[in-house]
Amino acid sequence: MTVTYDDILKARESQGDVIRKTPLIYSETFSKLSGSKIYLKNEFEQKTGSFKLRGAYYKIKSLTEKEKKIGVVAASAGNHAQGVAYAASLEKIPCTIVMPINASPAKVSATRNYGANVILYGKNYDESSLKAQKISKETGSTLIHAFDDSHIISAQGVIGLEIIEQLPDVDEVFVPIGGGGLLSGILVAIKSKNPNVKIIGVESSAFPAMKKSLDSGRLETISGGYTIADGISVKTPGSLTFEIVKKYVDEIVLVDDSEIIKTMFLLMERSKSVVEPAGAAGLAYILSNNPSPGKKVVPILCGGNIDMYLLGQIVAKGLSMMGRMVKIMIKLKDKPGALKEVVDEISSLSVNIVEVIHDRISTQIEAGTVGVTLNLETEDKTQADKLIQHLNEKNVEFKILT
Repeated sequence: MTVTYDDILKARESQGDVIRKTPLIYSETFSKLSGSKIYLKNEFEQKTGSFKLRGAYYKIKSLTEKEKKIGVVAASAGNHAQGVAYAASLEKIPCTIVMPINASPAKVSATRNYGANVILYGKNYDESSLKAQKISKETGSTLIHAFDDSHIISAQGVIGLEIIEQLPDVDEVFVPIGGGGLLSGILVAIKSKNPNVKIIGVESSAFPAMKKSLDSGRLETISGGYTIADGISVKTPGSLTFEIVKKYVDEIVLVDDSEIIKTMFLLMERSKSVVEPAGAAGLAYILSNNPSPGKKVVPILCGGNIDMYLLGQIVAKGLSMMGRMVKIMIKLKDKPGALKEVVDEISSLSVNIVEVIHDRISTQIEAGTVGVTLNLETEDKTQADKLIQHLNEKNVEFKILT
């Protein structure tokens, strides 16, 4: 079984008013930062917050009445779960979702709110998937695979049709890869219309399953590491997606968490867009490597579902990585005016003190002294470096914590 351009056209015809045609927006900011002409495909604006609804809705619409009556089951770290749950609610059919035990609480809650029966099982997608397969065999419910299904791939491929319509002279498209469903659909759609468009898949450096599979020429299962990009943390690509990717993809590249965090921060600050880690992977690679100077490039921002606690961490880490938040610990004599002298030196450089924490009782703090931790807000790394140099020149005893 494979997926054709006609399959993608058929999928488009069936999406009705449920699926949105998401905007493609030129970004002057990211164009300047990358040296390319960047057009953001804002798939995080899709209903349920990601591209996953496209495939889930088309697959469920294609079921027979008998299959719908029995219901569906799926495994997902979050976005596919919400897509399947929402699509099932529209068709008014029973739905069970198996999610990893460490899935984002926000995604678990959203999935339940769409009416699905949520089962938390396994440490990652692959373990959850085995559980979903078992439930499917035991109950007769239809398994809605997250990526290795022709209906799923065809519907995701509609994004490729939209890109060609919105930017006919596009040069390159960067697509995040988990199991490969999104990339496969876009490859078939765009390569069928214009084989000269370069399409690059982007994986987390902690889960390079598709890249390793292509390098060896066969499906590979990896152990995987840790990444904040849970949406692309897949150990084994799909067999169908692997064949499509092997045939059409131009290149697969890797991106790490630090690059993703910086990009998420920039998206929030510059574009006012909240994009989840997996969704930011393509743009993260572009900003970190500047691979396509002068070309018209489309990174697909494929999801925006992120836990609020993680979002707070992203902001804090982003500020630190950009040199705009500095945390230092100063040791002072415990006497009146000692802290004021240091504060005056910091203020002389127009650095903002965000937080002050005193410590007199820790074992590393000598009697008669006090440890003071300061969270400082700076304009950029240049001002942060100037602050550190100034404190050294004033013989202030301190240690940089971040």
